[in-house]
Amino acid sequence: MKTIQPVSIWDNGQNLEAKILNAFAVNVTLGKSAVFYYSLMEKNADGSQGFEIRYGNITMSGEAYAQWEVDSYAWDWVAAQLNLTITGDYVPPVPPQLEPIVEKAIESAE
Repeated sequence: MKTIQPVSIWDNGQNLEAKILNAFAVNVTLGKSAVFYYSLMEKNADGSQGFEIRYGNITMSGEAYAQWEVDSYAWDWVAAQLNLTITGDYVPPVPPQLEPIVEKAIESAE
């Protein structure tokens, strides 16, 4: 997943802001084309992935498919098709680690 420059999207009577792009190939015909599923998502205040605002499929073929050799090319191509600007890799927040509770033995008073 990638972070993107925020995009305002009208959804069900309200403006939502997409800040995360997810995409992956769902159907590849070797030597010919690739269909990519994409989704645009909100980013929660804690940095976690939020509500999926938009999604769909786009097909890479022809010269674009012939040039696809590395994942970064596919990410850039998907972003260009959707008129988005990638700002970096999406890194989900790491949940805080809780310290273990160590119980002390009760000493008897004899």
